[in-house]
Amino acid sequence: MVLTDTHTHFYYERDMAKREAMLQRCLDNKVSRLFLPNVDAESVELIWQLTEAYPQYFFAMLGLHPCDVKPGWEAQLEKIKQGLLPGKKIYAVGEIGIDLYWDKTTLAEQVKAFEQQIAWANELDLPIVIHCRNAFDEVFEVLQRNKTEKLRGIFHCFSGTEEQAHQTIGLGFYLGIGGVVTYKNSGLDKVVENISLDYIVLETDAPYLTPVPYRGKPNESSYLKFVAEKIADLHHTDTETVARITTENSVRIFGV
Repeated sequence: MVLTDTHTHFYYERDMAKREAMLQRCLDNKVSRLFLPNVDAESVELIWQLTEAYPQYFFAMLGLHPCDVKPGWEAQLEKIKQGLLPGKKIYAVGEIGIDLYWDKTTLAEQVKAFEQQIAWANELDLPIVIHCRNAFDEVFEVLQRNKTEKLRGIFHCFSGTEEQAHQTIGLGFYLGIGGVVTYKNSGLDKVVENISLDYIVLETDAPYLTPVPYRGKPNESSYLKFVAEKIADLHHTDTETVARITTENSVRIFGV
């Protein structure tokens, strides 16, 4: 069985001994494919350190997180792009998108940064990984306006309605489902049980959004098994089936 974590900030742990122990826990729990979303210029080198040390397990993505779209963001985005040197390979542009939870005043600039990075992904023929918080309509409008045959990817940490799930799938995107699906009152379980596994990928967003039974503690990629088990329960199947289908979906998206 192979579980794929399509979204983990594994690189936030800088203690090498703790990092190796975390990776071993992943492998012990069959999590052997981990995709690393970039958030800002400073985290680029941290991602390369992991992918170079463990190329069989970690896969890089690069992008500017919408919460980091602040004055001077153009220079930071250019610096992120410069991190893609010869011999360096990324598998998606992300995480990118719109976040209106923390600051609504930067919406116009967030949209500009989002559209620039969509164009970058199209140039490179890469999928995008979308961060969307309190901004589904705004994100969907940008995607519709920039839709091309190449536009594809993952709606990271999807937590919308069933109608929004079908809208997302209709645009050629997969739903990134993580620990929130295990929360008793999230309502996401009701959505996921009505969505085919063919449109779902698994993620942790570690160290955030820790699933039950470890909610309230720092998340880690080895906990992905609890997400898989919950989805298996919702779909009346086994964890191996969920792992197989969602990993196949990730291969389809990332090409690896």
